[in-house]
Amino acid sequence: MSVLRLGDVAPNFAAATTEGDIDFHAWKADSWAVLFSHPADFTPVCTTELGRTASLQQEFDARDVKTIAVSVDPLESHVQWAGDIRDVGGTDLNFPIIADSDRVVAEAYDMIHPGEGDTSTVRSVFIIDPRNVIRLILIYPKSVGRNFTEILRVIDALQLTDAQPISTPADWSPGGRVIVSPAMTTEDAREHFGDVEEVKPYLRWTAV
Repeated sequence: MSVLRLGDVAPNFAAATTEGDIDFHAWKADSWAVLFSHPADFTPVCTTELGRTASLQQEFDARDVKTIAVSVDPLESHVQWAGDIRDVGGTDLNFPIIADSDRVVAEAYDMIHPGEGDTSTVRSVFIIDPRNVIRLILIYPKSVGRNFTEILRVIDALQLTDAQPISTPADWSPGGRVIVSPAMTTEDAREHFGDVEEVKPYLRWTAV
């Protein structure tokens, strides 16, 4: 098993999900995707996470992002769990959960970490762009729930920096100042962006 890194093509797979059988690359097509694993159905942290994801689907849709979860539990368990996800999150399950009992997806994405205790998946997150390229990898321990607002913030940053010659600074949030690419001169940056503040020759602020 090879280690996945940023810039790698996300492995394709075929799988059964709560919304039917899929081919992952064909399912996501030309959209962004968030593929995230949870250790087990009918567990407290996972229930809050999937409920939160369901409640944020309009936000993901607005960014052309498809969300999909995976665990090694069987499809029947996922279907039965959907009611609890609705009760806890306040929204019906509105994205697919992959049934990965043969661990094909978990192994392709290195989601099982033996040091974490068993053969279930840890809390991995993969943000994958429309070209099927992995743009972000996050790995949380089983005891710590993810911040899905942060996942949306990272997607905003990735989409913005893909569209403009900029980077985002520490603690950036949408609407905040950004950093001009070091590849641009300050003169070119002012022509491109208008208002540019030069703090250091390599650190120039602007707004987009």
